[in-house]
Parts: sequence; structure tokens; C-alpha cells
Amino acid sequence: MTKTVTTRYDVAEHLGTHEEMAAYLEACLEEADGDAAFVAKALGDIARAKGMSQVARDAGLSRESLYKALSGDRSPGFDTILKVIGALGLKLHAEAGHG
Repeated sequence: MTKTVTTRYDVAEHLGTHEEMAAYLEACLEEADGDAAFVAKALGDIARAKGMSQVARDAGLSRESLYKALSGDRSPGFDTILKVIGALGLKLHAEAGHG
């Protein structure tokens, strides 16, 4: 009987373009249901795809603080979220909801 070899899925390996990064973030925002740590983790996935060191530099943060902020273990400050989104080359936008 042959063994099946599996590897851990890493979404960061599949986020090669700004369009893919934006679509992933959009999907995560829709699924987050108010969970800011979930959104932070999604931003962390995108940052890993782009390169954490570069994103940290562009956001004006240390690499260590960026890892902590985007670990998904806590909800980073909104100022950090905005810095990271800008460093990733993404834009945050709003649209009217139903209600």
C-alpha cells in the first residue's frame, strides 16, 4: 500500500497578483462576521505572499510587530490595519448595505 503524502495548504502561495489579494481580502471581509482578528489573519496571509519584511518596511512597522498584529490571535488597531492595507497596495472601500 502506498502512502499518500500531504503538505499543509498555504493560501499565501496562491496570492500572486494584487487582484487575487484583493479578492481574498474581500471574501474574508464577507466571512468575518465582525471578527477583526480573522481579518487581521487574512491580511497576514496576504503580507506573507508579498513578503513580510517589505510590507513591514512599507507600513513603517517592525517585522516582529507586524507578525504579532497579523497573527489572528488578537485584533490590531485600526491605524495598523490601514498602514498594512496601504503597504499591500490595496484600498479599503465601503458600499451601502441593505437595512
